[in-house]
Amino acid sequence: MGTSPVLLICLCLLFSSCYVSVSADEHNHKYNDREEVVLWMNTVGPYHNRQETYAYFSLPFCSGTKSSISHYHETLSEALQGVELEFSGYEMDFKTDVPRTVICMVKLTEENVKAFKYAVMNEYWYQMYIDGLPIWGKVGERDETDGKYYIHTHKKFDIGYNGQQIVDITLTTEMREELKTDAKIKFSYEVNWKPTKIEFKNRFDKYLDPNFFQHRIHWFSIFNSFMMVIFLVGLVSMILMRTLRKDYARYSKDEEVDDMERDLGDEYGWKQVHGDVFRTPPNSLLFSALIGAGYQLISVVFCVIMFAIVGELYTERGSMLSTAIFVYAATSPINGYFGGSLYARLGGRLWIRQMLASAFTVPVAVCGTAFFINFIAIGYHASRAIPFGTMVAVTCICLFVILPLTLVGTVVGRNLDGQPDFPCRVNAVPRPIPEKKWYMEPLIIVLLGGVLPFGSIFIEMYFIFTSFWAYKIYYVYGFMLLVFSILTVVTVCVTIVCTYFLLNAEDYRWQWTSFMAAGSTSIYVYAYSFYYFFFKTKMFGLFQTAFYFGYMALFSGALGIICGTVGYVGTNLFVRKIYSNVKID
Repeated sequence: MGTSPVLLICLCLLFSSCYVSVSADEHNHKYNDREEVVLWMNTVGPYHNRQETYAYFSLPFCSGTKSSISHYHETLSEALQGVELEFSGYEMDFKTDVPRTVICMVKLTEENVKAFKYAVMNEYWYQMYIDGLPIWGKVGERDETDGKYYIHTHKKFDIGYNGQQIVDITLTTEMREELKTDAKIKFSYEVNWKPTKIEFKNRFDKYLDPNFFQHRIHWFSIFNSFMMVIFLVGLVSMILMRTLRKDYARYSKDEEVDDMERDLGDEYGWKQVHGDVFRTPPNSLLFSALIGAGYQLISVVFCVIMFAIVGELYTERGSMLSTAIFVYAATSPINGYFGGSLYARLGGRLWIRQMLASAFTVPVAVCGTAFFINFIAIGYHASRAIPFGTMVAVTCICLFVILPLTLVGTVVGRNLDGQPDFPCRVNAVPRPIPEKKWYMEPLIIVLLGGVLPFGSIFIEMYFIFTSFWAYKIYYVYGFMLLVFSILTVVTVCVTIVCTYFLLNAEDYRWQWTSFMAAGSTSIYVYAYSFYYFFFKTKMFGLFQTAFYFGYMALFSGALGIICGTVGYVGTNLFVRKIYSNVKID
């Protein structure tokens, strides 16, 4: 009873941090004539390093004369994504034009010039928000003819409105001023309001790139993957049905032979390991924890994709990450149920330790990577540095939301589905594993098992990587759902074939092999991320490199757990089916 108030508080924290509704104009997106419109300054950073961002006023810009408005992170995802909104001080009122107005005059010191020149050399861009719509502008440019550095000092906002709603914003940067010490620079802005017929629901269409995401190559890759699925499913079905039919016929014929003839005969194949095929795998605690985490991640991916398709999450700042955090916490009982029940069926005794491993395997990996990168971000004074309060909030969610829900799922799973129901008895003494050809070794099977699943998704990986690491908004979640389904089918088919070959070689170590053979897809995805980094981007610097490879490792690891779980679940059904149809003496 003592922990229930804490749990209630953390649940409220989770809901409020993910979905906050503030009764302000920029949240209901409706304005009256001459009502204040807020221009938020967000971040500035190198164009090629999208995640290396700094506070807008870290450069010696100046704010407007209007009194400041204090801003707090409205969602947990904003803090995690490095969103640092600061009030610009610009006077803006709905449907009220503002002629060219000087904000301030700055006398450039030597330090100011160095800061601006560094920003221009590294192609710094800044980001702003008006009514939730992002706006980008370039800090300055270098004249190739004279080699001098210039800064843009005038911002021209052309804002389109439809009724009481803002539906379009265009920023034009003008007035080049040379960067030199003791120069006096005037920063100015102007606002022009124009009526437009663009509907509010379509106002994000200008940020999308249908020519990129709906290119014929994208459609062709989906069609190619789909045809590969049909071919693979047909091939697997034909091979396994014919092979298994012959095996069943051979084993049925063996049953008619007397004991002496059977002893003199040459028995081989998957039936010979029936007494060991359901033997508990080594490190069963870790294995069941990974399977439980895989079930949870599959649920999260499916739910977030469906929410993105239905709700267009890309239109609201931070909503995608907020949804993922909420769904991950809410699906914790799934993790506990499947991981705990599997561990119980495998005869595990340390169920509390298993539950803790299930609950914290993914959060510890994510938080460990994020906190490591956070130290680099702090050294860079980047906006991506996670505040201490946000760390505390994430820790509270893990301890007081995810952990109790995982515990509930574990208890339910152990009681409802924790009894062993294997179709074959397990022998007391393990059967020796005979020697086999090198290409039938589990390590080779594991490495080859991820080739076809990766082949079915690598084109989609390019579009996903580009949307995250470059300035593209991913919106074709129907494609993603289809590719995810294709990946699932291909993974199951490939893993079943790999497991059949392994068992036919009288090697009963199929549990870990099936998981890792499917999970090896992540190895190829991570290898592809190196190719993408060096040949498709122009990223530079320690912070961006660490951020890229750190989070790509997390992405690849999560994909590996998902594929491994799918492969094991499909293989487990296959193994149970074939051994339940054979008469075992």
